[in-house]
Amino acid sequence: MQSTSLSYLAFLALTFTLYWAVHRYRVARLGVLLVASLFFYMVWTPLPVLVFFWGAAFDHLIVKGLARAKSPGARKALVIASIVSNLGMLATFKYAELFRETARTLLAPLGVTVREEPFGLLLPIGLSFLCFQAISYVVDVYRGKASAEHSYLEHLLYLLFFPRVVSGPIVRASALLERFNEVPTLTAEAGGRALYRIAVGLVKKMVIADVLGSGLVDPVFSDPAAYTSAECLVAAVAYTFELYFDFSGYSDIAIGAATLFGFEFPENFARPYLAKNLFEFWNRWHMSLSSWLRDYLYIPLGGNRRSKPRVLFNLMTVMVLGGLWHGADWRFAVWGGVHGVGLCLTRTWWWIRGGRPEAESVGVVRTAVGMLFTFTVVVLTRIVFRAPNMAHAAEFYSRMLLFIPGLANVSALVWTMLAVAVVSHALPMKLYDTVGTIFVRLPAPVRAVALVALGLGIRHLTSVEARPYVYLQF
Repeated sequence: MQSTSLSYLAFLALTFTLYWAVHRYRVARLGVLLVASLFFYMVWTPLPVLVFFWGAAFDHLIVKGLARAKSPGARKALVIASIVSNLGMLATFKYAELFRETARTLLAPLGVTVREEPFGLLLPIGLSFLCFQAISYVVDVYRGKASAEHSYLEHLLYLLFFPRVVSGPIVRASALLERFNEVPTLTAEAGGRALYRIAVGLVKKMVIADVLGSGLVDPVFSDPAAYTSAECLVAAVAYTFELYFDFSGYSDIAIGAATLFGFEFPENFARPYLAKNLFEFWNRWHMSLSSWLRDYLYIPLGGNRRSKPRVLFNLMTVMVLGGLWHGADWRFAVWGGVHGVGLCLTRTWWWIRGGRPEAESVGVVRTAVGMLFTFTVVVLTRIVFRAPNMAHAAEFYSRMLLFIPGLANVSALVWTMLAVAVVSHALPMKLYDTVGTIFVRLPAPVRAVALVALGLGIRHLTSVEARPYVYLQF
């Protein structure tokens, strides 16, 4: 049930109605959300939900153990057990095939036989997001930043809350689980802004991302040899914007839907393609993942507090593992590693210069050069991210380097959507807030007509079939 479908919007409306009918009663309102979340997840894939029943049960016992344990050694052992359990689920369901195929390739020359048949395990939807969210809760309880006084069903709801279960954002306990005991409130303005946020997400996904994907990105990446170098370059740029509008559109819908139930989710994007360096880019892109990697991996590794070589090692480790988190393919580790090298070079340059340059001290020309260079790195590395394998990525790069001119296969609709993508991404966030304020202040009938008109407009503009979210595969 895609969050861009009419069935999802009807499901959201029904859940909203039931929730607010019983919102004063804690057990009833949480029960509505849990039943709705289980139903939503099981519509996608019924059996894998059992994995999360087990994962939540194990972590719930760990959390209760942390509340009672006094020995530092015992507490650390409990946290390690949770991390091993969650990463073990990831390794089993997501990376088992990668490990098997890698071992088979490496050991075959030595005469060692490794199973040739795939394991055929079904990957639970949203497993990567759910495991990271589960780890964050246990670690936060260990650090004293979250309470252990929650029931098993609340723990399960925290993991499977339907607005964000498929592709995030990764939500900390303070933003969801710790709010379960509070009687929710929803003002007319907050509800209006939530609907506006959902509408913006639908436009990002269905009008911009899907048109760019079906109109240029998919055909060019499927057979780069059939297109000119210029068309391959435009397709790489188009994919960079497709990925942003696809994923940020999902995040907008998730954040808006959560707001309708009285929860405030963290922002996941902040105009990342305006970043002046790779550090700034990662502070603006998929922020819930970036902050998770910082708080639960980079800082525990030592962060910036160790020697310079150790800092560079920490950066590379985080980026390679963060890249591999995106998919069970070594090309994602390569993609993350390239970004890691870029971050290490940037950090080293700052050390040579005597520190990170302050924003106000950087002139207009240097700002523009930094933005262009960073965007170029992002676009070129996205090719590895999008290609089905490294050989295909190499073919794509080779085609670009032939410098064959011609843009005959880029349609007027794609050019239009690419222009809309660039302009809308560069617009100040204050403008979006202003439009949202205007929308909220409109009379309810006018807002309803505006939303219906938006739906009809999307249907008219996008003759393409609704496409799955890109991050659904992760």
